[in-house]
Amino acid sequence: MKAHLLIGAASSGSGKTTFTLGLLRALKNRGGKVRPFKCGPDYIDTRHHKEAAGFPSVNLDSFMMSEQHIRELYQRYTSGADYAVTEGVMGLFDGYDAMKGSSAEIARLLNIPVILIVNAKSTAYSVAPLLYGFRNFYKEINIVGAVFNFVASESHYSFLKQACEDAGVEALGYLPKQADVEIPSRHLGLTLDEAFCLDTFADRVAELVEKHVDIDRLLALTACRPDTVSPVSFQEERQSSPLKISIARDAAFNFAYEENIRFLHQLGRVTFFSPLKDSTLPESDFVYLPGGYPELFLSGLSANRSMLQSIRNYAEAGGKLLAECGGMMYLCNDIKSSEGTSYPVVGLLNQSATMEQMKLRLGYRTLRYQDHILTGHEFHYSRIESQEEKLLSVATAYTAKGSPVDTPLYRYKNVLAGYTHLYWGDPARNQWFIDYLNGLI
Repeated sequence: MKAHLLIGAASSGSGKTTFTLGLLRALKNRGGKVRPFKCGPDYIDTRHHKEAAGFPSVNLDSFMMSEQHIRELYQRYTSGADYAVTEGVMGLFDGYDAMKGSSAEIARLLNIPVILIVNAKSTAYSVAPLLYGFRNFYKEINIVGAVFNFVASESHYSFLKQACEDAGVEALGYLPKQADVEIPSRHLGLTLDEAFCLDTFADRVAELVEKHVDIDRLLALTACRPDTVSPVSFQEERQSSPLKISIARDAAFNFAYEENIRFLHQLGRVTFFSPLKDSTLPESDFVYLPGGYPELFLSGLSANRSMLQSIRNYAEAGGKLLAECGGMMYLCNDIKSSEGTSYPVVGLLNQSATMEQMKLRLGYRTLRYQDHILTGHEFHYSRIESQEEKLLSVATAYTAKGSPVDTPLYRYKNVLAGYTHLYWGDPARNQWFIDYLNGLI
């Protein structure tokens, strides 16, 4: 690589994603091979990275992954690349337990230089102590420069540059305050907003980055040295087997971790199918129903009765099926829209999911199932309706700090389903998944 960097921020809402998309597209437009990464468990930003960079984005998450796995991922996906751009999560030092799980932890582990994005709205020289604090708080990471967002004018930026100089952090430019570089809500159907085109948005932000940010200086400050990424020995690739794997992928189901899918490709032949458009399941030994936006396609999903029946027949015959979040909702008797309209779906799980009275549930989850530990992340607005004969969870669930939480994992025949987006791409932590596929749990 020529350069690699992590885009951190003082807090959420500073504009990490906007700047990341613009920089990814700008580097791509310059003809460079750029590889995107995302700190933490987010599976929506990674999809946007892929569109901006033209290459899949990979999660780096120290809660769900071992350090060895994170190093292997970074080295494998940056092999042959010119640039690696990692978007941080929340504020730079925000993790699930102080700094644990934070962007700073990933920057330290992989020795990635940090570019700090600072929200300059309603402030000027007062950013100096903020920059000084971030620069000096934790000496095991290297904050090499700052980019400001929501800057009102060149005069405004002059105060910010002075603050940088006095704080010992190099000013690399800014993004001006303007409405056409604001991203709509990403967690409630961004891809379905017909008035918003991510491709056009990435081009627009790339123009602003080229105009107002010194990209050449940014790349010089984040240039790689030969010893930047610690060498690791890759796990030997698994030999392909006759396992036939079917993965739901369409507008309704598309929240999946890149390395999870890659791992499935190692285990057998992967076929993608659409619960919205296809009439039946492909021939399968294992079916994966990831999360997504099923609540926005209820009419189409419910009307595709041949697919509903095909999935039901497969599961009733003992087929192995893993369903997460929206995929789990799809297996219920019905899903109710936010207006209360009920749409019948697969009917394997004798319960109803509803989007009424939406309330966000999110956080890392550890599930103890039999003798296994499963890790993942919960993020949803839906809920399971209370009922007389409540389905019981087969696992006990805990937060990242070990507190009990009522996140369920359901088991019906060989179907596993729950709200947790599970991670099984790490060979050091995925024995549960191998045992499940082999019929041992």
